Amino acid sequence: MNSPIDVAGLPFPLLPKPAQAWLFDAERAAVVAQALPHSDLYVNPGGADSVDAESLLNAATLLGTPPPGDFQLSCRVQVEFGSLFDAGVLLLWLDERNWAKFCFEYSPASRPMVVSVVTRGVSDDANSFTVAEPVIWLRVSRVGGVYAYHASTDAQDWQLIRVFSLGQDLDGHQIGFEAQSPTGEGCRVVFDRLRFSRERLTDLRDGS
Repeated sequence: MNSPIDVAGLPFPLLPKPAQAWLFDAERAAVVAQALPHSDLYVNPGGADSVDAESLLNAATLLGTPPPGDFQLSCRVQVEFGSLFDAGVLLLWLDERNWAKFCFEYSPASRPMVVSVVTRGVSDDANSFTVAEPVIWLRVSRVGGVYAYHASTDAQDWQLIRVFSLGQDLDGHQIGFEAQSPTGEGCRVVFDRLRFSRERLTDLRDGS
C-alpha cells in the first residue's frame, strides 16, 4: 500500500500512485517522476465513437490536500520529451470525472507547449503557447472558489492561461503533480523550485 510522502516546500503530505513512479531528490529539492508507458488523464468528449484518443485515467499522480483558503503553488517543470503528448503536469483533483490539469506537453508540431485541460464529466482542453526550451514555470492559484492557471518562461512575468471552477465545495479538492506519456513508452519529468504560499493572488489577469 502506498504511503504519503513529505515534499520540501509543501505544507501537506502527498500520496504517490504508483509509488515506483516518484522520488524526491533532496539534493536538488526536486520531485522526479517517470511517466508510465501509454498513460494519460483524459476523458474523451467525443465518446466511444470519436476518432480522438480513447479515454485514459492511468497516469502517475502525486496528490495531497492543501490547507483551507487561498493559495499559490508554483514550480519549474522540465520534461525529457520523446513522444507526442508527453507532459509534466500540475494537477487539481476531485474525482475521476472532475479534475483539471496544467500541462507542459509535447505538441503535434514537435514543440513544447503549455496546455490546460478541465474535466467536468468529459475533458475540455485548450492549447496556449509554444516554448523554445523544454522548461517552463507553472502556477496554480486558488482565489475563493476559483482557480487560475498562469505560466512563465522566467518566473517573473506570468501569463494567464485559464480561470475556472471545480465547484464551490472545496473540501475534497487535492493538488499535486502528474506525469504522462499517452503515445510513448514513458518520459522523465522534474518539478523543482517548488513554492507554496497562502498569499492571495491580487489580480487574476496580470498574475500579480
